[in-house]
Amino acid sequence: MENWSLIVGLGNPGAKYERTRHNAGFLLVDRLAAEWSLKWEAESRFRALVARTNYLDRAVMLIKPQTFMNASGEAIGSLMQFYRIIPDRLLVVVDDADLAIGTIRLRPNGSSGGHHGLESIGQHIGGTSFARQRIGIGRIAGAVREITGHVLGRFDEAEWSQMQQPFARAGRQAKSWLSEGVQKAMNQYNGAGERPTENKDSL
Repeated sequence: MENWSLIVGLGNPGAKYERTRHNAGFLLVDRLAAEWSLKWEAESRFRALVARTNYLDRAVMLIKPQTFMNASGEAIGSLMQFYRIIPDRLLVVVDDADLAIGTIRLRPNGSSGGHHGLESIGQHIGGTSFARQRIGIGRIAGAVREITGHVLGRFDEAEWSQMQQPFARAGRQAKSWLSEGVQKAMNQYNGAGERPTENKDSL
């Protein structure tokens, strides 16, 4: 079997959830699939949509679990077991309401931070030692902790326009993770803006 690397975007399937803030992970992998001219294929045994490619001689799978967010680990756990993929080759992309809109933050491991999709994956692959990229969706000013309506709501036009540059940067960070590793990807792209030394042409 090939030595696959996985970039997993988390979200909820169906038209009801398209372009919602909670689907930032889906939106990022959709962007990569479009950039690489890939087609999504339904993998019913894993309950996921999968797109395959080679990037700089690496075998890459983009994944959109179709289990709904809170059961994402069911899809990812079975897929990783079947392809014998180690956690070091897994990057999970999620939304984060505790980050300002447009901020991205990659970490090599860590807690779920209350994100149920990350919790589910950790439970099904037996630990939290996998990279996760958080895309900031912000909060409503003065909102209480219960923000379900906000995260499940759609980006308005102003937010959607504001998110295009961060999504582009998050895509470059994901490609840097593939080609250069998590530390370089963190150092170059984490935060709310571009690094002066960033070489976009090399990615």
